[in-house]
Amino acid sequence: MAEEKTYLELSEESGSSHKFYEVTIDGAEVTIRFGRIGDQGQAKTTRFADAGKAQADAQKKINEKIKKGYERAVVGARKKRAVTRRSAMLAQASTSPARDVPLSRQAPVLWKFDSSANAFGIFVDESLCWVANEAGKIFALDHNGAVRAKFKLPDGVKCIVADDDWLYAGCDDGKVYDLTSKQPLVAYEIAENVDILWLDISDGVLAVSDANGSVTVINHEDESQWTKQSAGDRGWMVRCDEIGVYHGHGQGVTMYDWEDGRALWTRETRGAVLFGWQEEATVYACTSGCVVHAFSKNGEVGPVYQCDGVLFSCAAAENGKYIFAADGSGNIYCFDETGNRLWKLASGCGAAYSMQFYKDRLYIVTTMGHLACIDASEAAIKAAQEGSVPVALTFEAPQVEEATAHIETTSDSSGGVVVECFREGSNLRVRVVSEGFNRNWKCQFPKGIREEGARYVVDEVREARGGFYRVRGNIRKLR
Repeated sequence: MAEEKTYLELSEESGSSHKFYEVTIDGAEVTIRFGRIGDQGQAKTTRFADAGKAQADAQKKINEKIKKGYERAVVGARKKRAVTRRSAMLAQASTSPARDVPLSRQAPVLWKFDSSANAFGIFVDESLCWVANEAGKIFALDHNGAVRAKFKLPDGVKCIVADDDWLYAGCDDGKVYDLTSKQPLVAYEIAENVDILWLDISDGVLAVSDANGSVTVINHEDESQWTKQSAGDRGWMVRCDEIGVYHGHGQGVTMYDWEDGRALWTRETRGAVLFGWQEEATVYACTSGCVVHAFSKNGEVGPVYQCDGVLFSCAAAENGKYIFAADGSGNIYCFDETGNRLWKLASGCGAAYSMQFYKDRLYIVTTMGHLACIDASEAAIKAAQEGSVPVALTFEAPQVEEATAHIETTSDSSGGVVVECFREGSNLRVRVVSEGFNRNWKCQFPKGIREEGARYVVDEVREARGGFYRVRGNIRKLR
């Protein structure tokens, strides 16, 4: 059988996206290669049971990328982009020592929301900005700061992470909650005695880093696949993609293979790793040594971004066009991708435990419990450096009650997909019974509401890499 190759690119002339995704089918093997256009990128080969399953998996990946805006292209036709720069004024400021930017100069905060407790969790997309705090409160706001949803979990929340259209919160009660239903439901149960510091999810497979410096991978049925102890403790950073797991700990960053947990590379860092960020081809790790390290996903050492204090968090614009960092004194830094400092400004609302850049705005969650929206556009930053900032709108958190795992009941299964719960040995499993689905595949489904023999109607069921289904949306029990 001849090798089949599909090459896709996503490149925006007026934006920062400039990346490729290549799928190669060779019999029962599928090789994925991706990265920035003009670079070699990284690759992984997966072997399937037969050519038909390989073809189906490859087509699924291609369709997903096309849905996200990728288009078929010719290798080499579009050239690698040069490093972008901000204005000459900002470039000049980047070479100046920190004292040239007085600490009294404030960042242009557009609005801030007081969640009422130290806030670690953040996630931002085109419609909502999520914040989660150590009191277990989770709020979803629109981009103007108005509350659109609110939840209360049993314990503090360290992080919120997204996996395609799913959203999860890691809670100090040792559980991971799915936030995509009307109420949060337990998707994974780690262990009460595991101090979860951070987690990430890729196609329904969970990676967890803990206070001991271990990283654990858990499958869609909440079963541990492997655990590895890194060289350092306090694993605040874990990021993952379809290639591997990137773990930041007290001694540096280690990449592990998804399948068996083999350490593929380790790189030392200047100080212990706190939080980290990833883009298509790069992992960023901020450290207690006052720097952000950049490593390619092949382990190549990249630029080092020098700050003036111990760093709590970092983030990047798409493809690393700009790198942001926050220190323990409440300062925010911005660099270009080569390591030149562009600016340093005070947040005015505490040190940022975590952050995310989205469409010219930098969103931070802080030690004071705020979710703050900072205008990171060139014009706003220039004005802030000259001492002119807008008056920030301030919003207070509404009251929120602890969520209960109450499931609606219905006798109407139309407009949804029916699944059933059955016993397999000592475990309760779930499978899809509606027509058109593979009954041999298991279905990822909240453990806390599984009841042997019960049937449920769910809004949507999707295939996942690895041969299982994932439910999304509202869940109702059939009467």
